[in-house]
Amino acid sequence: QVQLVESGGGLAQAGGSLRLSCAASGRAFSTYAMGWFRRAPGKEREFVAAIGWAGGSTGSTYYAESVKGRFTISRDNAKNTLYLQMNSLKPEDTAVYYCAASRWFPAPTGDKYNIWGQGTQVTVSS
Repeated sequence: QVQLVESGGGLAQAGGSLRLSCAASGRAFSTYAMGWFRRAPGKEREFVAAIGWAGGSTGSTYYAESVKGRFTISRDNAKNTLYLQMNSLKPEDTAVYYCAASRWFPAPTGDKYNIWGQGTQVTVSS
C-alpha cells in the first residue's frame, strides 16, 4: 500500500510561484496514476491535475481549466515523488492541496482515487 505525504506549501504573492511535492512510500508508486486536488475554505474539493502511471500513458497529463497554462504536474518514479509546479498564482488558488493515487487515468473526480495524502496549505496574497 502506498502512503503519500505532501510538502512545499506556504505563502506566496499573487503572480508568484510555488512547487508542491508528494512523497510516496512503498514500491508501487509507478503503478498508480496520480492527481492533485484542492479544497478552498467553504468550498467543495476540486480537481487540479492528473498524470498517468508508468507504461502506456507515462507522462500523459490532464488539467482543470482553471489552472491550465499555469500549473504543471510531473512525476519522478525513481524518486517516488509527484510534483505540482504552480506559476502565476492567484488569490483564488488559496486552498489545501492534496495528492492522491488512482488506478484510473484520466480521473478528474475524487471517487476514482483510493489513496490520499494529508494535504499542504497554499495561501496566495493579493
